[in-house]
Amino acid sequence: MQRSILLPVATRYLMPILLVFSIFLLIRGHNEVGGGFVGGLVASSALMLYGIAISPEDLRKLLPISPERLVSTGLLIALISGLISVFAGKPFMTGLWLNTEIPVIGKIGTPMLFDIGVYLLVVGIVVWILLTFAEE
Repeated sequence: MQRSILLPVATRYLMPILLVFSIFLLIRGHNEVGGGFVGGLVASSALMLYGIAISPEDLRKLLPISPERLVSTGLLIALISGLISVFAGKPFMTGLWLNTEIPVIGKIGTPMLFDIGVYLLVVGIVVWILLTFAEE
């Protein structure tokens, strides 16, 4: 079977654009439609496009950490975001925000930290599942 020449070339241009868009969705989801889940799906789609166009082995080499560690890191960050409110004397998963605003992003708080955890979890689990399928 002959491989496409166009797909690997297009992927090298599309992947960074999709990853930046996923970060935009992550940050925008804090106040608007989007968030960690949607941003994670876009990021994992970009990574899987690379895996299909180039190879699953090259995708594994490209990732700085394994998908399994992304999943566990995402779960840990999401758990910590809920525990912060407990340590502040509030119910679990109560939203807490810093008083200062960061330009472009806005107020930073535990909901944003939760979204980051969900983002990493979704990227990790989708890439993990699809790489497992690609190996079989």
